[in-house]
Amino acid sequence: MTTATVTQHSFSAPFCPLPRFCDWVQLLQPLSDFGHNEALLLCQVSVSEWIAWVPDFGETILHENQFSYPSPY
Repeated sequence: MTTATVTQHSFSAPFCPLPRFCDWVQLLQPLSDFGHNEALLLCQVSVSEWIAWVPDFGETILHENQFSYPSPY
């Protein structure tokens, strides 16, 4: 008979999921006067940059500080 050991961790920061391709994110600043405030992530191009599609704007590269990722809660 084997027993499982459960380890509990206390984290000081709340769980923050990482964005994934095909996720919609909220833009912190619209990219144009006529652009939307949401973007669809298409492909991660570096640790902190994504190729994204913004309705009525087109494709662009977004840095992670240009958008917020909605909480799953």
